[in-house]
Amino acid sequence: MDRVYNFSAGPSMLPLAVLEKAQTELTNYKGSGMSVMEISHRSGLFTDIITEAENLLRELMQIPDNYKVLFVQGGASQQFAAIPLNLHKNGKADYVNTGSWSKKAIKEAKKYLEVNEIASSADQNFTYIPAITPDMIDPEADYVHITTNNTIEGTAFRDIPDTGSVPLVADMSSNILSEEIEVSKFGLIYAGAQKNIGPAGLTVVIIRDDLIGHASRACPTMLDYQTHSESGSLYNTPSTYAIYIAKLVFEWLKELGGIKQLQTRNEKKAATLYDYIAQSDFYDSPVEETSRSIMNIPFVIPNHDLDAEFVKEAKEAGLETLKGHRSVGGMRASIYNAMPLDGVEALVSFMDRFAQKHS
Repeated sequence: MDRVYNFSAGPSMLPLAVLEKAQTELTNYKGSGMSVMEISHRSGLFTDIITEAENLLRELMQIPDNYKVLFVQGGASQQFAAIPLNLHKNGKADYVNTGSWSKKAIKEAKKYLEVNEIASSADQNFTYIPAITPDMIDPEADYVHITTNNTIEGTAFRDIPDTGSVPLVADMSSNILSEEIEVSKFGLIYAGAQKNIGPAGLTVVIIRDDLIGHASRACPTMLDYQTHSESGSLYNTPSTYAIYIAKLVFEWLKELGGIKQLQTRNEKKAATLYDYIAQSDFYDSPVEETSRSIMNIPFVIPNHDLDAEFVKEAKEAGLETLKGHRSVGGMRASIYNAMPLDGVEALVSFMDRFAQKHS
């Protein structure tokens, strides 16, 4: 069958060029007679893969030399525990609650230290990003944690808060590599791969050198950042194939012109959908305009009885996984880097036809 436009929040669509490159190398990688899934993670071939993946990511994000790039397992959710265990100093941290994943991070962190929820958008069902000012931050906090893009709620930080000397920690799972950021503003960045990087099972951690080596005695070896830093992410068998696909994605991003070019493309895709919703009397965006994500766009129909019909007819039109998260309802279009503008235009065209049919 023909490929569809996959609007899933994750695992999300991968660039077709990446899949086709992986397909040509699937059974015989660089004349080895083996797949990447079969070669040893200690081999020269894989050393080249993981080294190139790191170098490409450093180049794309302009990561300073005093930051380590770690490729770990367990998903971003495992970092909810790893972060308080590794950055434990005074036993307290500031968290900003902007939705489902923030709440899970807060719940996990409370097992290991005192959590101060310095701001929240729960009062308006997480439809906006609360303002964070320096006076809200405890100068003795071990770190400040934010979720830069909220996959479920469709909100995103447009301005990165100034946390002074307190390290800023960010879950960037759903917007990493989608727009330019200044890595030096953060002490630690982490991201699950399954949205803008590669297959599920891989997590990228970008951490400033001075934050490594201070883990709590209770921290398991496999959650200690020093374990992975000292071993070059090869302490145990890593997610070898996921790292290989990530390398191909980084190559693809570089060929497209890098993150600045991707940001322009992503903003155009988002504007195409938001502008259509804004002029429509049939659809509505529940998110405050100044807080809207360019990666995850939820929208609603006044008559919620039509939600299931919308998803069904969209699927028949080759537009997959548009059902909103169960905690929010409605619909959601995740338009990560790999989603072409053609896919967004096809969605808008379908939405227009559906609106005319059911108005």
